[in-house]
Amino acid sequence: MRGLAEYVMTGRRQAIIAVVLLGLIPLVNLLSPVVVGLVILRKGLSEGTIIFAWAVLPLIGWATAVGDLVPLIMLLGVTGLGLLLRETESWEFTLLAAIVVGICVEFYFRLQPAVLDVLMLQVEDYLQNNGQQDLAIEDIRRVMTSVIGAVYMFLSIVLLMLSRWMQAALFNPGGFQKEFHSLRIEQRVALVLLAAMLLSTFEVIIPSSWVLYLVLPLVFSGIALVHATVEKKKLSSMWLVTFYILLMLPVVVQLLILAALVDSWYDFRSRLQNS
Repeated sequence: MRGLAEYVMTGRRQAIIAVVLLGLIPLVNLLSPVVVGLVILRKGLSEGTIIFAWAVLPLIGWATAVGDLVPLIMLLGVTGLGLLLRETESWEFTLLAAIVVGICVEFYFRLQPAVLDVLMLQVEDYLQNNGQQDLAIEDIRRVMTSVIGAVYMFLSIVLLMLSRWMQAALFNPGGFQKEFHSLRIEQRVALVLLAAMLLSTFEVIIPSSWVLYLVLPLVFSGIALVHATVEKKKLSSMWLVTFYILLMLPVVVQLLILAALVDSWYDFRSRLQNS
């Protein structure tokens, strides 16, 4: 990845070649948004717009030919979030803005339901084969759109972080680690998220399935807290390996969210630093 970053930063021509070639290759085309994010973070909107214009061409062709919209949506999401991060220098604000990415994706799939129709046919067959026909298909469909939106939101954040890591690797070694370890949701923002989750629970204004978007900023804040703790305590990297394995358990995710909320008030990292 560092080699790709060095090549892209050599000049505009190299960046254009990179996004065009990457955009033509399945799965690898997810690196095209990463390259655009890197250019935006390093060189700003004017240069980023040029690279974006070239990056979008193969991804539109891919979406038209194969119907795979993931890389194109990720390009739009990472570009917007990259501009925000460059202007605000705030991961907290960027994570909150990523909620908009997820919601926009959800509305897109509601307006263009062809992909969901195929998925829901499989769900209906599964429910019938398991004697669960009484479950509300429309409720399942609504949740599935939010799940897909949350996946896109998660991917856009991860790809932007990869862009930021590449930038730091070239121009500020160790900078991304320091930046990520300090990622924390402040009290006022945490209160807003909690209030929104409460409204979502009772489906007042906010749909219940949107809680998936609301918890993701806290999940990333919790992950940053774990990484910072391991680094400050000089623990083995096996602690992180074990953590990510356990993160597949829902109860661990819930505990992580709780830790991130408590951290908004108690700021565990500063306490670790003082100790």
